[in-house]
Amino acid sequence: MDVGGELSREEVIDRAGRLRERVSALGGDRVEIMAVTKGFGPWAMKIASECGFQNIGESYAQELTAKWSELTQDERDSVDVHFIGKMQTNKVRKVASIVKMWQTVDRPSLIEELSKRCPASSVMVQINVAGNDSQGGCRITEAGDLINKAKSAGLNVAGLMAIGPQGDERTIQAAYKEIVSVADDWGLEHRSIGMSNDLGIAIECGSTMIRIGTALFGDRPAR
Repeated sequence: MDVGGELSREEVIDRAGRLRERVSALGGDRVEIMAVTKGFGPWAMKIASECGFQNIGESYAQELTAKWSELTQDERDSVDVHFIGKMQTNKVRKVASIVKMWQTVDRPSLIEELSKRCPASSVMVQINVAGNDSQGGCRITEAGDLINKAKSAGLNVAGLMAIGPQGDERTIQAAYKEIVSVADDWGLEHRSIGMSNDLGIAIECGSTMIRIGTALFGDRPAR
């Protein structure tokens, strides 16, 4: 099957197998692999489901709704969409019926909008450890207040999410250990940390969910 000029179905399936073997070898048998399909066509969602990846990651509301419309009901039922991009409050309504987990909750206004548009939904609080404002995320000192606000608004706070910082292994490790420590302090189950380039460090530090795109689907097309 041709998948839009990108990797073939067989190549993606092969990559998925090798990824699972690597994660297992790193001690991550209990770590969930999220297939990050953002930037790729609907084919990536379909193949992710075929490979047994229940959780898929998307970052843009308009792109998500367009791709979702091309899936069959069975294909939709086979995956859980996690929103992992910076979410504007005015876009929540557009994808509220699609998103299963909102991983990038980083401010009170977004909590209010989520509680209004999709009551009792599952969320993660995003913490900015990279020092890059364009990525979103609250300061680590603000995490407790946001967790409390989200719980008070009736949302289910499932964990914390972070994008790793640039730097050497020690820098990334220190950031991830801080995320895990805060999650432990608040009794949160999930720590969504680690991507294709730093998954080994993340698993070692205590990640429960890694977000993998390029290692599965190849280089992401330019937007």
